[in-house]
Amino acid sequence: MHQRAQAPVRIDFGGAWTDVDLYAQDFGGVVFNATINHYVSGEQIVSDEGLQVRYGFELPTGSGLGTSAALNVCWFGLIGGGEVLDRRRVAEQAYALEELLGILGGRQDQYAAAFGGFNLMRFGGGASVEVESIALSHETVIALEKRSVLVYTGTPRLSGTIHENVWGSFRSGRSETVAAFHGLREVGRAMPEALKSGNFTEFAALLAQNWTCQKNLDPSVSNPQIEKLFTVAHTAGALGGKACGAGGGGCLYFVTEEGAQAAVANALVSAGARYIPFLFESAGLTVSAQ
Repeated sequence: MHQRAQAPVRIDFGGAWTDVDLYAQDFGGVVFNATINHYVSGEQIVSDEGLQVRYGFELPTGSGLGTSAALNVCWFGLIGGGEVLDRRRVAEQAYALEELLGILGGRQDQYAAAFGGFNLMRFGGGASVEVESIALSHETVIALEKRSVLVYTGTPRLSGTIHENVWGSFRSGRSETVAAFHGLREVGRAMPEALKSGNFTEFAALLAQNWTCQKNLDPSVSNPQIEKLFTVAHTAGALGGKACGAGGGGCLYFVTEEGAQAAVANALVSAGARYIPFLFESAGLTVSAQ
């Protein structure tokens, strides 16, 4: 038997961090994200010679795009065999594995990789996760793709250290950190309506607001290199942007003025970043058998 699976990575537009139980169980988290056509792929071959499992992905580690969660989702999709694909179960299995390994994180990455598409996710703590698929017109998705720029800074983000700093501040009740969490949640909640109406200027402003809240979580979320890239992007025509995932490195995402995608991408590449072309995808985890 030969099985193949692939799971997409995601761009977290707004609300990331609020999906972690430490916040969600008391305040309720909200995240708006979308999956893109970069995948973790896997195959499982069962033969008379035994079992072989292979994986592959094209993006650098520490990208901030949820690659590790997508890998785990892909793996659980493979070992599910010929059963009907239960996306929620796979997402929870992938999260449980990371929790077992002592990784402090939320659930948005696993659910994004499993479900795919544009989703507004609400987190109540534990497995209390509501996934609302956000239906956007084909024209809106195409227009957003033409105004999106995703780049890799060249430096992997060290999310473990950032998580320790942020959650240490949160537990101690640092007012700026707590207020930043609440701000992230409200941005995530507001973003779908901006996109549904095709208001890319408002959407970009919300991205910028999210980035401000991210930086208010802890100084380690940004650094001089990232700030330089933001200045370069805005000078070239970016309206708003944010660091993906925990920040501190990895990928940056920007929404540009109409017609400015190439100028922003080229400026960022000249400043030392790696441009990552992409399209949005809606399939999520797929598993096939031969």
